[in-house]
Amino acid sequence: MTDDSIASDGEVSLDQALRGTVQRTGALAAGVYLLSPDEPVLCLTALCGLPARAVAPWWRVTVSAVGPLSEAVREDRLVWVGRQEDMARMYPHAAAGLPYQFALAFAPLHGVRRWGVLVLVWPKSRPPSLTRRERGHILSSANRITRVLDRAPAPWSIPDRPRAVPLLHPGPDQAQAGLAAIDLLQRLPVGALGIDLQGRITYLNDAAARLLGRSADSLLGAQPWQAVPWLDDPVHEDHYRAAVFSREAVAYTALRPPDRWLDFRLYPDDSGISALISPSLRRQPADASPPHVSPDLGASPESVGRGRIHQLIHLAAALSQTVTVADVIDMVADQILPAFGAQGMVISAAEAGRLRIIGHRGYDPRAVAALDGLPLDTDLTPAGHVLQSGVAAFFADPAEMARAHPRAPALSGKRAWAFLPLLVSERRVGCCVLTYDHPHPFSASDRAVMVSLAGLIAQAMDRALLYDAKHDLAHGLQEALLPVTLPLIPHLTVAARYLPAAHGIDIGGDFYDLIRLSDTAAAAVIGDVQGHNINAAALMGQVRTAVHATAGALPGEVLARTNRVLMDLETDLFVSCLYIHIDLAERRLHLASAGHLPALLRNPAPAPHTQALEVEPGPLLGIRMCSEADYPVATAPLPAGSLLALYTDGLVETPDTDITDSITDLADRLTRNGDRPLDALAESLLHHAGLQHTRADDIALLLLRSR
Repeated sequence: MTDDSIASDGEVSLDQALRGTVQRTGALAAGVYLLSPDEPVLCLTALCGLPARAVAPWWRVTVSAVGPLSEAVREDRLVWVGRQEDMARMYPHAAAGLPYQFALAFAPLHGVRRWGVLVLVWPKSRPPSLTRRERGHILSSANRITRVLDRAPAPWSIPDRPRAVPLLHPGPDQAQAGLAAIDLLQRLPVGALGIDLQGRITYLNDAAARLLGRSADSLLGAQPWQAVPWLDDPVHEDHYRAAVFSREAVAYTALRPPDRWLDFRLYPDDSGISALISPSLRRQPADASPPHVSPDLGASPESVGRGRIHQLIHLAAALSQTVTVADVIDMVADQILPAFGAQGMVISAAEAGRLRIIGHRGYDPRAVAALDGLPLDTDLTPAGHVLQSGVAAFFADPAEMARAHPRAPALSGKRAWAFLPLLVSERRVGCCVLTYDHPHPFSASDRAVMVSLAGLIAQAMDRALLYDAKHDLAHGLQEALLPVTLPLIPHLTVAARYLPAAHGIDIGGDFYDLIRLSDTAAAAVIGDVQGHNINAAALMGQVRTAVHATAGALPGEVLARTNRVLMDLETDLFVSCLYIHIDLAERRLHLASAGHLPALLRNPAPAPHTQALEVEPGPLLGIRMCSEADYPVATAPLPAGSLLALYTDGLVETPDTDITDSITDLADRLTRNGDRPLDALAESLLHHAGLQHTRADDIALLLLRSR
């Protein structure tokens, strides 16, 4: 829906609020990113003061990305970047694709729900520090936009591309003054151009048409680098982009073939760009020539131009942060598709002589099913031939595709295709297909960047496939070693959870167990093996076996014997462990700890309260110098209806927070919510841990309630 549909009874629309924000803060541009309702992605929805094309690589940004935009929404705070140097220092990956000098502010939009982020851009002439008054203006502008979003009568839809919000420049209509200005410009011997912020020519005098060698009718409404063949090089577009971002004058020289050099001077402001063109007075080298743009598929790196190079660097930096196959798929969909104006994507992996689709966007599932599993030598689509030959293929319209593959256009309903082979050291990793809903010509620079980008995608995909295979193996091993079910013990209710670390971390060695000793006795165990790899998961299984073999002995003896087993295994890994003997007949707990976090006991009477069960810890299991270690035993009462919580550090460790404070916070949550059913309580505790921070460690949780 458009923002106009929500403006009523004195309320302002999103366009009006965004336009007012630019004028109130003195920014050169502002944009609103909204959180997608279907995926953790921020989508640029409206943009005022900059052309949407100039920020195409950043139309979609994942919430997990490392950068100021994602940080503002994740941490729900204003993020300020006063200089490009600050961007490079704090967010080097983001700075790689933004080589321009400007200041940025990112303010969260948080009202009835978390909407997204307001982004403001200033030129480099602005002081790098933010005053308290300016901070207040930014936050009040964000609040104003948030109120507009809160009042929307229907859910906001995310557009395919951001809506351009024009800046208004009111003033008196002075027709005579305008005619006089036109006469003045026509008398000048230099060319004069008016260019809007989208890069389109809005006015030119006769001298400009003569110098550019085109008629005024063919130039008006067009972008210079599209209407003038010898300006059709990305380097010229990048000069315009630099002027738009910096709001500073830009001067450069270009060759009009065969031998005429022209000086271009661009003077930007908030309404557009004034350009002057004049014959160059500087003597050019005899062998000077313009950057060459190859008309065929191959293009030299110079032909890509600085703008495309910056875009390629940005996308390469984003790909370097991917870990899993899902990360690569999401990055291609969220950043590469909008960067090239594509609407669809299919990524296939070569597997046993076939192309298996491992990710797609913008496709009907029925079309995906028809394309999945095609043999590499298929002639149904170009994918197999492209992968075998290693040469990219581009089809600008269905007719061009039908000449080579007659059945392909009807399979997907798309209207243009770019087939990019994913090769790593001559190895066939897969194929990436970018598709368009309308016919789409591919310029030489587009093809050059796409081919270069395919190599980066291939390397990221190759790493991700290897990581996923290793992760699945380790995760399967760990799940096989954890208890499938917990024993039923009279007068004891139990709930257990295991949660792997956030993606990007290998599997861990956290474990839990409940061992039935008799109808009135049980042993509860929780532990954490050092490290995050297959070795840690395997050692976890051996520790569980050792504990099972000695369960029923005194808690200190169980840990001492387990420690001796680890000595015999000669492992280099250490293990923390907490062993609790639960005596339901006597209502007593007997505890011993090998350096593990304390268990928490919630007593429901007389008033609910939770305490940490302190026990003098013995050394970690597996330390060689402690083969005859002593593990002291502590005793505590177990009142009827009490709740016992055993956990690993992934549940309570938070960056920049003392772990004692985190354990106290967990105890408070148990006190408040301990009467809930154990399964619901366990889910609540895991959910809270996920909201507090991105997990860098696994979580094991064991909850027991005496009845």
